[in-house]
Amino acid sequence: MKKRIAILGATGSIGTQALEIIKANPDLFEVTLLTGNNQVELLSSLSREFLPKEVVIANEEFYAPLRENLSSLPITVSAGAKALEEAVTHTDIDIVLSALVGYSGVLPTLAAIRAQKTIALANKETLVVAGELIMEEAKRMGVTIYPVDSEHSAIYQCLMGEETPPEKLILTASGGPFLRHSLEELEKVTPQQALKHPNWDMGAKVTIDSATLMNKGFEMIEAHWLFHISSQQIDVLVHPQSVVHSMVQFFDGSVKAQMGQPDMRLPISLALGLGKRIPNNYTRCDFTLISLTFEQPDLSRFPNLSYAYQALEIGGLAPCILNAANEVAVASFLQEKISFRGMSYLLEEIISQMFSSYRSFDLEALIAANEEVRLKAGALVRSGKFK
Repeated sequence: MKKRIAILGATGSIGTQALEIIKANPDLFEVTLLTGNNQVELLSSLSREFLPKEVVIANEEFYAPLRENLSSLPITVSAGAKALEEAVTHTDIDIVLSALVGYSGVLPTLAAIRAQKTIALANKETLVVAGELIMEEAKRMGVTIYPVDSEHSAIYQCLMGEETPPEKLILTASGGPFLRHSLEELEKVTPQQALKHPNWDMGAKVTIDSATLMNKGFEMIEAHWLFHISSQQIDVLVHPQSVVHSMVQFFDGSVKAQMGQPDMRLPISLALGLGKRIPNNYTRCDFTLISLTFEQPDLSRFPNLSYAYQALEIGGLAPCILNAANEVAVASFLQEKISFRGMSYLLEEIISQMFSSYRSFDLEALIAANEEVRLKAGALVRSGKFK
């Protein structure tokens, strides 16, 4: 029987690659829900091709043109955050691929879990912001979460068949486009330069996070929740070739590594296949042409990774605070309102002011903290302090 797929964030990098996999495997999958945010024409085009039962555009300003574009098709069109949360609960969905950007993925993913949908999770911020709540709800509802991030998919694969817990997880990081830049050079980095990742084709937000190593910090937090392991047991190594996607060390000293081309279609297809491999004709690794190197990250140049460890150590709403500040920082950098290094300075300022302010954890407190941090971070950006 075909798996019925909902893709949250269908117009993004993960969403379009998932649709490519679905198109290549029509005997395995069908699309029942597509969502987007602003890209009306692309969402309309994908909807005409895949004919889902429902399409949701989160930005309500674009509801009218989307409805007009799809008026001749038997597709229900709706708009807004609440419509998105409602859509993922429908009975004609088996798997929800959560590929939204940032905090926007939290509430729809939570709604899907409460509706007992299997989750293919590409939105790491869901677990960064609300890992405790998400994992508790998934356990309560008997829901399986399959990781889509290449690093967590690698760890998942390394743990398959193992009966004992790991001693250590080793996340690999490409190091981004500025791995060899000095502090002085980093001060002059432009958004255009930062968006040119050496190995991966990703959306703007993730690409900037990769350049600052914030992405790796968030992946460390995500790994903590997915694999029930402490931050002290999660290491990060810079691996510029992006061939080893992550490793697991066991208590006997053995290490398993999962390797492959830097191609997000591989972890996406494994998640959609619910842990079963789907044949493809993608490029294979030629190890005679590859030299693999590893090194420690330089936290003096890329401190965002250390902020993530600090947030997880504090716990409570600290990771939510870090994520909200980072989303403001990245958006501000892309708009050239703050510098590349200014993103880290902004996070440091928010951390010093707010990490000790929130301890209790529930959904209402999470939402309130997220909103307050964004207001405070926005005001700091407008001050011009981080140009």
